[in-house]
Amino acid sequence: MPGRSVLSRTALVCAALAAPFGAPTASAQADVADMREDIRGLNQRLGDLSLRVEQLEHENAKLKAKVGALEGARDVVTAAQLNGAVADLNGSIKSAVESSRKEILEQVARQMEVLAKQTNAALDSLARPGTPAVQSHPGAQPEAAKPAFASSYPKEGVSYTVVKGDSVGTIAKKTGARAQDIIDANRLADPSRIQAGQVLFIPGGK
Repeated sequence: MPGRSVLSRTALVCAALAAPFGAPTASAQADVADMREDIRGLNQRLGDLSLRVEQLEHENAKLKAKVGALEGARDVVTAAQLNGAVADLNGSIKSAVESSRKEILEQVARQMEVLAKQTNAALDSLARPGTPAVQSHPGAQPEAAKPAFASSYPKEGVSYTVVKGDSVGTIAKKTGARAQDIIDANRLADPSRIQAGQVLFIPGGK
């Protein structure tokens, strides 16, 4: 660009036009040419600035679109995080339920084991003559002890079929045997409950 400013050149042109009418001087013609060049340069710079403004507006629109996309992505991430939290909560609930179920099953198993031991003990006591039955429930009355039967009765004897009106005593008298031997040999827990048609072994009987 020339050293003189556009304003000084314009002043010179005006001075030249204010001079008496005549042929333009060489200096005035040079100043007009310089002014035209300056105007052309300003127009070019103005066009460059307009193009730059358009580029900036275009870039600004792109930035706005990116920001909008980022905001949408942030919403999606938030929803995904929420779904993950819900899934974790469901997993915790299932784990707690499984733990409670396992604990209940263990308690039931322990109770069943205790009950089985009590049942086995009761059966063992019933299988042993003369042993009182185990109480299955607190406060239950103990069962009467089973009578013990001696094995010292004679091993030889006869069979006898009970008839109506018989008792252990009358049978002993009929066969010549001892009443206690008849009770021991036949393990009669209640000798008064013999029935007609029942076959008894009479130790030493005839």
